[in-house]
Amino acid sequence: MEPSANPKRILILGGGFAGAYTAVYLQKALSGTPDVEVMLVAQENFVLFTPMLHEVAGSDAAATDVVQPLRKMLRHTNVLIGDLESVDLEKKQVRVRQSNLVHHRDLTYDHLVLALGSVSNFYHTPGIEEHALTMKTLGDALAVRNRAIDALELADGEPDEALRKAMMTVVVVGAGFAGVETVGAVNDLMREALKFYNNLNENMLRIVLVDAGKMILPELGESLGRYSEIQLGRRGVEIHMNTAVKGYDGKEVVLGDGTRIASKLIIWTAGITPVPIVVNLPCGKERGHVIANEYLQVPSWPGLWALGDCAQVPDLTNPGKFCPPTAQHATRQAPVVAHNIVATMRGQPLKPFKFKTLGLLATIGRRTGVAEIMGFHFSGIIAWAMWRAIYLAKLPGMQKKVRVLLDWTLDLFFSKDIVQLRALPSPTLSGVKGSPAVLVNDKTSPAGERREKIA
Repeated sequence: MEPSANPKRILILGGGFAGAYTAVYLQKALSGTPDVEVMLVAQENFVLFTPMLHEVAGSDAAATDVVQPLRKMLRHTNVLIGDLESVDLEKKQVRVRQSNLVHHRDLTYDHLVLALGSVSNFYHTPGIEEHALTMKTLGDALAVRNRAIDALELADGEPDEALRKAMMTVVVVGAGFAGVETVGAVNDLMREALKFYNNLNENMLRIVLVDAGKMILPELGESLGRYSEIQLGRRGVEIHMNTAVKGYDGKEVVLGDGTRIASKLIIWTAGITPVPIVVNLPCGKERGHVIANEYLQVPSWPGLWALGDCAQVPDLTNPGKFCPPTAQHATRQAPVVAHNIVATMRGQPLKPFKFKTLGLLATIGRRTGVAEIMGFHFSGIIAWAMWRAIYLAKLPGMQKKVRVLLDWTLDLFFSKDIVQLRALPSPTLSGVKGSPAVLVNDKTSPAGERREKIA
Protein backbone atom coordinates (compact mmCIF):
# COMPACT_ATOMS: atom_id res chain seq x y z
CA MET A 1 0.00 0.00 0.00
CA GLU A 2 1.19 3.53 -0.82
CA PRO A 3 1.77 5.85 2.15
CA SER A 4 -0.74 8.63 2.64
CA ALA A 5 0.26 12.16 1.58
CA ASN A 6 -0.80 13.49 4.99
CA PRO A 7 -0.48 10.64 7.47
CA LYS A 8 -1.58 10.96 11.05
CA ARG A 9 1.43 11.30 13.31
CA ILE A 10 2.00 9.69 16.70
CA LEU A 11 4.89 11.57 18.27
CA ILE A 12 6.77 9.99 21.19
CA LEU A 13 9.05 12.18 23.31
CA GLY A 14 11.75 10.24 25.12
CA GLY A 15 13.99 7.31 24.22
CA GLY A 16 14.09 5.48 27.54
CA PHE A 17 12.20 2.32 28.46
CA ALA A 18 8.78 4.00 28.31
CA GLY A 19 9.26 5.77 24.99
CA ALA A 20 11.20 3.09 23.13
CA TYR A 21 8.87 0.25 24.09
CA THR A 22 5.80 2.34 23.26
CA ALA A 23 7.25 2.74 19.76
CA VAL A 24 7.99 -1.00 19.56
CA TYR A 25 4.37 -1.90 20.32
CA LEU A 26 2.94 0.84 18.10
CA GLN A 27 4.92 -0.22 15.05
CA LYS A 28 3.68 -3.78 15.56
CA ALA A 29 0.07 -2.73 16.04
CA LEU A 30 0.15 -0.39 13.03
CA SER A 31 2.02 -2.70 10.66
CA GLY A 32 0.48 -2.34 7.21
CA THR A 33 -1.22 0.95 8.10
CA PRO A 34 0.37 3.50 5.74
CA ASP A 35 -1.73 6.47 6.84
CA VAL A 36 -0.15 6.57 10.33
CA GLU A 37 3.42 7.67 11.07
CA VAL A 38 5.17 6.81 14.34
CA MET A 39 8.03 9.16 15.24
CA LEU A 40 10.26 9.09 18.31
CA VAL A 41 12.35 12.05 19.51
CA ALA A 42 15.26 11.31 21.85
CA GLN A 43 18.49 12.94 23.00
CA GLU A 44 20.54 9.78 22.47
CA ASN A 45 20.33 7.22 19.68
CA PHE A 46 20.13 4.31 22.09
CA VAL A 47 18.07 2.84 24.92
CA LEU A 48 20.09 2.68 28.12
CA PHE A 49 19.50 -0.36 30.30
CA THR A 50 19.63 1.61 33.54
CA PRO A 51 19.56 -1.39 35.95
CA MET A 52 23.10 -2.17 34.79
CA LEU A 53 24.56 1.33 35.15
CA HIS A 54 26.44 0.36 38.29
CA GLU A 55 27.94 -2.58 36.38
CA VAL A 56 29.62 -0.05 34.06
CA ALA A 57 30.70 2.14 36.99
CA GLY A 58 32.19 -0.91 38.72
CA SER A 59 33.96 -2.18 35.58
CA ASP A 60 31.85 -5.35 35.46
CA ALA A 61 30.33 -4.60 32.03
CA ALA A 62 31.42 -2.57 29.02
CA ALA A 63 29.65 0.71 28.31
CA THR A 64 28.39 -0.29 24.86
CA ASP A 65 27.01 -3.58 26.17
CA VAL A 66 24.24 -1.96 28.24
CA VAL A 67 22.78 0.11 25.41
CA GLN A 68 20.70 -0.90 22.40
CA PRO A 69 20.58 1.35 19.28
CA LEU A 70 17.10 2.76 18.76
CA ARG A 71 17.29 2.19 15.03
CA LYS A 72 17.88 -1.52 15.55
CA MET A 73 14.81 -1.74 17.79
CA LEU A 74 12.60 0.55 15.72
CA ARG A 75 12.98 -0.43 12.07
CA HIS A 76 9.53 0.97 11.20
CA THR A 77 9.66 4.11 13.34
CA ASN A 78 11.10 7.48 12.33
CA VAL A 79 13.78 8.33 14.89
CA LEU A 80 14.88 11.93 15.40
CA ILE A 81 17.86 12.66 17.66
CA GLY A 82 17.82 16.16 19.11
CA ASP A 83 17.07 18.40 22.05
CA LEU A 84 13.47 19.19 22.88
CA GLU A 85 12.99 22.97 23.00
CA SER A 86 9.26 23.43 23.48
CA VAL A 87 5.89 21.69 23.51
CA ASP A 88 2.78 23.63 22.52
CA LEU A 89 -0.26 21.61 23.54
CA GLU A 90 -2.70 24.15 22.10
CA LYS A 91 -1.16 24.08 18.62
CA LYS A 92 -0.20 20.40 18.88
CA GLN A 93 3.35 21.29 17.92
CA VAL A 94 6.79 20.30 19.22
CA ARG A 95 10.04 22.12 18.51
CA VAL A 96 13.29 20.14 18.30
CA ARG A 97 16.83 21.36 17.71
CA GLN A 98 19.44 18.96 16.40
CA SER A 99 23.11 19.20 17.32
CA ASN A 100 25.27 21.44 15.08
CA LEU A 101 22.26 22.55 13.01
CA VAL A 102 21.21 26.19 13.01
CA HIS A 103 17.56 25.62 12.24
CA HIS A 104 15.08 23.89 14.51
CA ARG A 105 12.33 21.52 13.42
CA ASP A 106 8.68 22.07 14.22
CA LEU A 107 6.74 18.81 14.39
CA THR A 108 2.96 18.63 14.46
CA TYR A 109 1.15 15.63 15.85
CA ASP A 110 -2.22 13.97 16.26
CA HIS A 111 -1.18 12.01 19.34
CA LEU A 112 1.65 12.97 21.68
CA VAL A 113 3.25 10.53 24.14
CA LEU A 114 5.20 12.05 27.02
CA ALA A 115 7.91 9.60 28.11
CA LEU A 116 10.65 12.03 29.08
CA GLY A 117 11.79 10.33 32.26
CA SER A 118 13.43 12.28 35.06
CA VAL A 119 16.63 14.04 36.10
CA SER A 120 18.54 14.20 39.38
CA ASN A 121 17.12 16.48 42.06
CA PHE A 122 19.72 18.24 44.22
CA TYR A 123 17.11 19.90 46.48
CA HIS A 124 19.07 23.18 46.40
CA THR A 125 21.85 21.61 48.50
CA PRO A 126 24.79 24.05 48.45
CA GLY A 127 27.67 22.97 46.24
CA ILE A 128 26.13 19.69 45.04
CA GLU A 129 25.19 20.85 41.55
CA GLU A 130 28.68 22.28 41.03
CA HIS A 131 30.73 19.38 42.36
CA ALA A 132 28.77 16.11 42.63
CA LEU A 133 28.53 13.30 40.10
CA THR A 134 25.19 11.61 39.41
CA MET A 135 24.14 8.13 38.23
CA LYS A 136 21.43 8.64 35.63
CA THR A 137 23.17 8.29 32.27
CA LEU A 138 25.85 6.22 30.60
CA GLY A 139 28.13 9.24 30.76
CA ASP A 140 27.53 9.41 34.52
CA ALA A 141 28.57 5.78 34.99
CA LEU A 142 31.74 6.29 32.96
CA ALA A 143 32.53 9.47 34.90
CA VAL A 144 32.15 7.63 38.23
CA ARG A 145 34.40 4.82 37.00
CA ASN A 146 37.04 7.26 35.71
CA ARG A 147 36.99 9.38 38.85
CA ALA A 148 37.30 6.34 41.12
CA ILE A 149 40.34 5.11 39.19
CA ASP A 150 41.74 8.64 39.00
CA ALA A 151 41.52 8.91 42.78
CA LEU A 152 43.83 5.92 43.11
CA GLU A 153 46.21 7.20 40.44
CA LEU A 154 46.58 10.57 42.15
CA ALA A 155 46.69 9.24 45.70
CA ASP A 156 49.45 6.76 44.85
CA GLY A 157 51.90 9.60 44.28
CA GLU A 158 50.55 12.14 46.76
CA PRO A 159 53.00 12.86 49.66
CA ASP A 160 50.53 14.95 51.68
CA GLU A 161 48.67 12.56 53.99
CA ALA A 162 45.60 14.76 54.47
CA LEU A 163 45.16 15.32 50.74
CA ARG A 164 45.71 11.63 50.01
CA LYS A 165 43.03 10.76 52.57
CA ALA A 166 40.53 13.08 50.86
CA MET A 167 41.37 11.55 47.48
CA MET A 168 40.75 8.08 48.87
CA THR A 169 37.36 8.98 50.36
CA VAL A 170 34.22 8.49 48.28
CA VAL A 171 30.81 9.63 49.53
CA VAL A 172 27.61 8.23 47.98
CA VAL A 173 24.43 10.10 48.91
CA GLY A 174 21.16 8.15 48.79
CA ALA A 175 20.50 4.65 50.10
CA GLY A 176 17.89 3.57 47.59
CA PHE A 177 18.58 1.08 44.81
CA ALA A 178 20.82 3.39 42.76
CA GLY A 179 22.88 4.48 45.78
CA VAL A 180 23.35 1.04 47.31
CA GLU A 181 24.27 -0.61 44.02
CA THR A 182 26.64 2.25 43.19
CA VAL A 183 28.40 2.18 46.55
CA GLY A 184 28.78 -1.60 46.31
CA ALA A 185 30.22 -1.41 42.79
CA VAL A 186 32.64 1.45 43.53
CA ASN A 187 33.76 -0.21 46.76
CA ASP A 188 34.52 -3.47 44.95
CA LEU A 189 36.32 -1.70 42.09
CA MET A 190 38.59 0.40 44.28
CA ARG A 191 39.41 -2.33 46.79
CA GLU A 192 40.27 -4.83 44.06
CA ALA A 193 42.35 -2.25 42.18
CA LEU A 194 44.45 -1.36 45.25
CA LYS A 195 46.78 -4.32 44.70
CA PHE A 196 48.14 -2.58 41.60
CA TYR A 197 49.16 0.56 43.52
CA ASN A 198 52.39 0.14 45.46
CA ASN A 199 51.89 3.06 47.84
CA LEU A 200 48.27 2.37 48.80
CA ASN A 201 46.51 -0.10 51.06
CA GLU A 202 42.94 -0.85 52.16
CA ASN A 203 43.28 1.08 55.40
CA MET A 204 43.60 4.29 53.39
CA LEU A 205 40.31 3.74 51.53
CA ARG A 206 37.10 5.17 52.94
CA ILE A 207 33.75 4.54 51.22
CA VAL A 208 30.79 6.31 52.83
CA LEU A 209 27.03 5.93 52.28
CA VAL A 210 24.78 8.73 53.54
CA ASP A 211 20.98 8.92 53.69
CA ALA A 212 18.36 10.89 55.61
CA GLY A 213 16.19 7.80 56.06
CA LYS A 214 16.12 5.23 58.84
CA MET A 215 17.40 2.29 56.79
CA ILE A 216 18.88 1.47 53.43
CA LEU A 217 16.74 -0.04 50.66
CA PRO A 218 13.45 0.76 52.45
CA GLU A 219 11.44 -0.62 49.51
CA LEU A 220 12.65 -4.12 50.40
CA GLY A 221 11.61 -4.02 54.04
CA GLU A 222 13.45 -3.96 57.34
CA SER A 223 14.96 -7.45 57.28
CA LEU A 224 16.60 -7.15 53.84
CA GLY A 225 17.58 -3.55 54.56
CA ARG A 226 19.29 -4.60 57.76
CA TYR A 227 21.01 -7.52 55.99
CA SER A 228 22.28 -5.14 53.30
CA GLU A 229 23.62 -2.74 55.91
CA ILE A 230 25.51 -5.53 57.70
CA GLN A 231 26.99 -6.88 54.47
CA LEU A 232 28.14 -3.48 53.27
CA GLY A 233 29.66 -2.82 56.67
CA ARG A 234 31.62 -6.06 56.50
CA ARG A 235 32.94 -4.98 53.11
CA GLY A 236 34.27 -1.76 54.56
CA VAL A 237 31.46 0.67 53.71
CA GLU A 238 30.81 3.31 56.38
CA ILE A 239 27.09 4.06 56.70
CA HIS A 240 25.50 7.26 58.04
CA MET A 241 21.70 7.08 58.34
CA ASN A 242 19.18 9.61 59.69
CA THR A 243 21.28 12.49 58.42
CA ALA A 244 21.20 14.53 55.22
CA VAL A 245 23.98 16.26 53.33
CA LYS A 246 23.87 19.98 54.08
CA GLY A 247 26.58 21.10 51.68
CA TYR A 248 29.77 20.36 49.78
CA ASP A 249 32.48 22.80 48.69
CA GLY A 250 34.50 20.39 46.56
CA LYS A 251 36.71 19.54 49.52
CA GLU A 252 34.49 18.68 52.46
CA VAL A 253 31.02 17.15 52.84
CA VAL A 254 28.97 18.58 55.70
CA LEU A 255 26.24 16.35 57.19
CA GLY A 256 23.17 17.42 59.11
CA ASP A 257 24.49 15.94 62.36
CA GLY A 258 27.62 18.09 62.15
CA THR A 259 29.92 15.42 60.74
CA ARG A 260 32.47 16.68 58.23
CA ILE A 261 34.02 14.32 55.70
CA ALA A 262 37.00 15.40 53.61
CA SER A 263 36.41 13.99 50.12
CA LYS A 264 37.24 14.73 46.50
CA LEU A 265 34.45 12.53 45.12
CA ILE A 266 30.76 12.67 45.96
CA ILE A 267 28.11 10.74 44.03
CA TRP A 268 24.50 11.95 44.33
CA THR A 269 21.62 9.43 43.98
CA ALA A 270 19.27 10.99 46.53
CA GLY A 271 16.33 12.05 44.40
CA ILE A 272 14.76 12.61 40.98
CA THR A 273 12.45 15.17 39.44
CA PRO A 274 10.76 15.56 36.03
CA VAL A 275 12.56 17.51 33.31
CA PRO A 276 11.75 21.25 33.24
CA ILE A 277 9.81 21.07 29.99
CA VAL A 278 7.33 18.70 31.66
CA VAL A 279 7.03 20.85 34.77
CA ASN A 280 6.03 23.83 32.61
CA LEU A 281 3.27 22.12 30.64
CA PRO A 282 -0.25 23.57 31.19
CA CYS A 283 -1.80 20.28 32.28
CA GLY A 284 -2.56 18.74 35.65
CA LYS A 285 0.55 17.85 37.66
CA GLU A 286 1.51 16.31 40.97
CA ARG A 287 4.91 17.45 42.28
CA GLY A 288 5.89 18.30 38.72
CA HIS A 289 4.78 14.95 37.27
CA VAL A 290 2.04 14.93 34.64
CA ILE A 291 -1.16 13.39 36.00
CA ALA A 292 -2.52 10.63 33.79
CA ASN A 293 -5.63 8.52 34.27
CA GLU A 294 -5.80 4.73 34.37
CA TYR A 295 -5.79 4.67 30.54
CA LEU A 296 -2.55 6.74 30.51
CA GLN A 297 -4.45 9.68 29.02
CA VAL A 298 -3.82 13.22 30.26
CA PRO A 299 -7.27 14.57 31.22
CA SER A 300 -8.60 17.61 29.34
CA TRP A 301 -6.04 17.23 26.56
CA PRO A 302 -7.31 14.85 23.82
CA GLY A 303 -4.49 13.02 22.09
CA LEU A 304 -2.04 13.55 24.98
CA TRP A 305 -0.64 10.52 26.81
CA ALA A 306 1.95 10.12 29.56
CA LEU A 307 3.83 7.22 31.15
CA GLY A 308 7.06 6.35 32.92
CA ASP A 309 8.98 8.52 35.37
CA CYS A 310 7.52 11.81 34.12
CA ALA A 311 3.94 10.71 34.84
CA GLN A 312 1.79 9.99 37.86
CA VAL A 313 -0.35 7.00 36.92
CA PRO A 314 -2.93 5.70 39.41
CA ASP A 315 -2.02 2.32 40.86
CA LEU A 316 -5.20 0.26 40.51
CA THR A 317 -3.71 -2.46 42.73
CA ASN A 318 -3.16 0.06 45.53
CA PRO A 319 -6.06 2.57 45.55
CA GLY A 320 -5.11 6.14 46.34
CA LYS A 321 -1.48 5.60 45.33
CA PHE A 322 0.49 6.19 42.14
CA CYS A 323 2.62 3.64 40.30
CA PRO A 324 6.28 3.69 41.38
CA PRO A 325 8.86 5.02 38.88
CA THR A 326 10.40 1.65 38.02
CA ALA A 327 11.48 0.07 34.75
CA GLN A 328 9.09 -2.85 35.22
CA HIS A 329 6.15 -0.43 35.36
CA ALA A 330 7.35 1.64 32.40
CA THR A 331 7.84 -1.38 30.15
CA ARG A 332 4.34 -2.62 31.01
CA GLN A 333 2.71 0.76 30.60
CA ALA A 334 4.13 0.91 27.06
CA PRO A 335 1.92 -1.80 25.47
CA VAL A 336 -1.14 -0.38 27.22
CA VAL A 337 -0.62 3.16 25.93
CA ALA A 338 0.14 1.78 22.45
CA HIS A 339 -3.08 -0.27 22.51
CA ASN A 340 -5.13 2.70 23.72
CA ILE A 341 -3.77 5.08 21.08
CA VAL A 342 -4.66 2.62 18.33
CA ALA A 343 -8.03 1.92 19.97
CA THR A 344 -8.80 5.65 20.09
CA MET A 345 -7.98 6.01 16.39
CA ARG A 346 -10.23 3.06 15.55
CA GLY A 347 -13.07 3.90 17.93
CA GLN A 348 -12.48 0.82 20.08
CA PRO A 349 -12.65 0.45 23.90
CA LEU A 350 -9.63 1.45 25.95
CA LYS A 351 -7.77 -0.80 28.37
CA PRO A 352 -6.81 0.36 31.89
CA PHE A 353 -3.28 -0.11 33.17
CA LYS A 354 -3.22 -2.49 36.10
CA PHE A 355 -0.01 -4.10 37.28
CA LYS A 356 1.27 -5.27 40.63
CA THR A 357 5.01 -5.17 41.27
CA LEU A 358 6.42 -8.67 40.77
CA GLY A 359 9.49 -8.10 42.88
CA LEU A 360 12.52 -5.97 43.61
CA LEU A 361 16.19 -6.88 43.40
CA ALA A 362 19.48 -5.20 44.19
CA THR A 363 23.14 -6.14 44.23
CA ILE A 364 25.14 -4.92 47.22
CA GLY A 365 28.61 -5.93 46.12
CA ARG A 366 30.52 -8.82 44.64
CA ARG A 367 28.38 -11.97 44.52
CA THR A 368 25.92 -10.63 47.09
CA GLY A 369 22.39 -9.37 46.58
CA VAL A 370 18.95 -8.98 48.09
CA ALA A 371 15.59 -9.69 46.50
CA GLU A 372 11.88 -9.75 47.25
CA ILE A 373 10.00 -11.83 44.67
CA MET A 374 6.25 -12.46 44.99
CA GLY A 375 6.48 -11.96 48.75
CA PHE A 376 9.50 -14.23 49.23
CA HIS A 377 12.84 -12.88 50.47
CA PHE A 378 16.23 -13.93 49.13
CA SER A 379 19.72 -12.77 50.03
CA GLY A 380 23.37 -13.53 49.43
CA ILE A 381 24.69 -15.28 46.37
CA ILE A 382 21.25 -16.68 45.48
CA ALA A 383 19.75 -13.18 45.21
CA TRP A 384 22.83 -12.00 43.29
CA ALA A 385 22.45 -14.87 40.80
CA MET A 386 18.72 -14.09 40.46
CA TRP A 387 19.53 -10.44 39.77
CA ARG A 388 21.94 -11.36 37.01
CA ALA A 389 19.65 -13.96 35.45
CA ILE A 390 16.56 -11.73 35.45
CA TYR A 391 18.24 -8.60 34.14
CA LEU A 392 20.25 -10.51 31.54
CA ALA A 393 16.95 -11.87 30.23
CA LYS A 394 15.45 -8.37 30.11
CA LEU A 395 18.46 -6.74 28.44
CA PRO A 396 17.37 -5.73 24.89
CA GLY A 397 19.10 -7.49 21.99
CA MET A 398 20.62 -10.95 21.76
CA GLN A 399 24.02 -9.50 20.82
CA LYS A 400 24.07 -7.44 24.02
CA LYS A 401 23.02 -10.42 26.12
CA VAL A 402 25.92 -12.48 24.77
CA ARG A 403 28.42 -9.66 25.33
CA VAL A 404 27.34 -9.07 28.94
CA LEU A 405 27.40 -12.80 29.63
CA LEU A 406 30.97 -12.92 28.32
CA ASP A 407 31.90 -9.94 30.53
CA TRP A 408 30.49 -11.70 33.57
CA THR A 409 32.20 -14.98 32.70
CA LEU A 410 35.58 -13.29 32.33
CA ASP A 411 34.97 -11.52 35.64
CA LEU A 412 35.03 -14.93 37.36
CA PHE A 413 38.63 -15.52 36.29
CA PHE A 414 40.27 -12.13 35.84
CA SER A 415 40.60 -8.91 37.84
CA LYS A 416 38.63 -5.80 36.98
CA ASP A 417 39.82 -3.54 34.19
CA ILE A 418 41.22 -0.27 35.60
CA VAL A 419 41.80 1.57 32.32
CA GLN A 420 40.42 5.12 32.34
CA LEU A 421 38.15 5.77 29.36
CA ARG A 422 38.55 9.47 28.71
CA ALA A 423 36.87 10.66 25.52
CA LEU A 424 39.22 13.60 24.91
CA PRO A 425 40.83 14.80 21.67
CA SER A 426 44.60 14.78 21.36
CA PRO A 427 46.47 18.09 21.80
CA THR A 428 47.37 19.95 18.61
CA LEU A 429 50.32 22.20 17.68
CA SER A 430 50.67 25.23 15.45
CA GLY A 431 53.97 26.76 14.29
CA VAL A 432 56.31 27.45 11.41
CA LYS A 433 59.53 25.73 10.44
CA GLY A 434 62.43 26.79 12.63
CA SER A 435 60.22 28.24 15.38
CA PRO A 436 58.83 26.69 18.58
CA ALA A 437 55.37 25.18 18.12
CA VAL A 438 52.62 26.49 20.35
CA LEU A 439 50.19 24.10 21.98
CA VAL A 440 46.84 25.49 20.80
CA ASN A 441 44.47 22.78 21.95
CA ASP A 442 45.06 20.76 25.10
CA LYS A 443 41.83 19.20 26.40
CA THR A 444 43.78 16.96 28.76
CA SER A 445 43.90 19.70 31.40
CA PRO A 446 40.84 20.03 33.67
CA ALA A 447 39.64 23.27 32.08
CA GLY A 448 41.23 22.81 28.67
CA GLU A 449 43.13 26.07 29.21
CA ARG A 450 46.82 25.08 29.28
CA ARG A 451 48.88 26.67 26.47
CA GLU A 452 52.61 26.01 26.55
CA LYS A 453 55.50 26.19 24.16
CA ILE A 454 57.18 23.02 23.01
CA ALA A 455 60.63 23.32 21.47
